[in-house]
Amino acid sequence: MRKLFTLLLTTVLVCQSYGWGSTGHRATGMIASNHLNKKAKKKIEALLGTESLAMVSTWMDDIRSDSTYDYTHDFHWVTVETGQAYDQSKKNPNGDVIMTIERLITELKSGKLDRVTEIQNLKFLVHLIGDIHQPLHVGCCDDQGGNKVQVKWFGGNSNLHRVWDSDMIDGTKLSYSELAEWAGKTDDATIKRLQSGGVRDWAKESMSYRERVYAVGKGNLGYEYSYKNLPLVRERILAAGVRLAGVLNEIYGN
Repeated sequence: MRKLFTLLLTTVLVCQSYGWGSTGHRATGMIASNHLNKKAKKKIEALLGTESLAMVSTWMDDIRSDSTYDYTHDFHWVTVETGQAYDQSKKNPNGDVIMTIERLITELKSGKLDRVTEIQNLKFLVHLIGDIHQPLHVGCCDDQGGNKVQVKWFGGNSNLHRVWDSDMIDGTKLSYSELAEWAGKTDDATIKRLQSGGVRDWAKESMSYRERVYAVGKGNLGYEYSYKNLPLVRERILAAGVRLAGVLNEIYGN
């Protein structure tokens, strides 16, 4: 029974905090790579070696099976009730996605980290900037970011969180590089607009889509829900990639 309970608990924790799935995260990393300045790209390549931002973007999910990293489970999400600002919200003593991103940026900018910690923090940052742009990672209520909202996806069992993490994206049958291309082109004005805000602005944006995200009717989701929301998925992945690049350019490109 104890082993079964541990397995179930681990499953719940994993379900609570996945963001975009591997395809969405890797597309975000690829978009970021395409928007790095030369100095930042050179420094990041020196840190990551043969790994790209796309490849390390899923590392924070890959380490879930290692109990050494159990302390990171709550870093993937934050709860801010509708009508509240983050400053007013009850804080998770274990951390959340907003405070963690802000801390990682500060630590990386300090230039005082040893190489191992710097690489780890960089990988965390790549993943979490993707997470905060998935609307259900800035959650409300008591539904575990939509994990408790059971729905049908083209007739199969799913939940609202999974629909946004991977079901809609997987339905396109695109690779992560194709998804990065499909997310859209950027010009200087778009880049400037997307990079003008900060972490808490990104969270507010995710919150602003709640009514749209939760418009599931009787929970039988498929073509109509995907048609209405895939453009938003594309927008959020593009924004995440461009903003990640902006942060990395600030850290490594000056």
